[in-house]
Amino acid sequence: MELSMEYLPLPVESVVKERITEVVGQEKPAIDVAIELCLYCMKTQVFLDGNKRASVIFANHYLIAHGMGVLVIPEKEVPKFKKLLVSFYEGENTAVIYGFMKERCWKNL
Repeated sequence: MELSMEYLPLPVESVVKERITEVVGQEKPAIDVAIELCLYCMKTQVFLDGNKRASVIFANHYLIAHGMGVLVIPEKEVPKFKKLLVSFYEGENTAVIYGFMKERCWKNL
């Protein structure tokens, strides 16, 4: 189940920077901010290539800087993650993928 992202317009740098600043400025636990950053970057397609991988690396940079571990999508969870991600891209309830990532993908070292 793949969602074609071809129809998305190219992200506008100033809008992306503004949104990232908003997310980082929230008074939320670091894991919640990291998951929001990760999903925003995936959905917005802010990187030229490898958006899922690059978004996880970006979120992990934030988590590590805050001493809060890393996000890792376990191999056995990849099919479920992809299904939830497609639903997220299509505007479904974001709480489901947030909960999944927090419970199954966050490794607090």
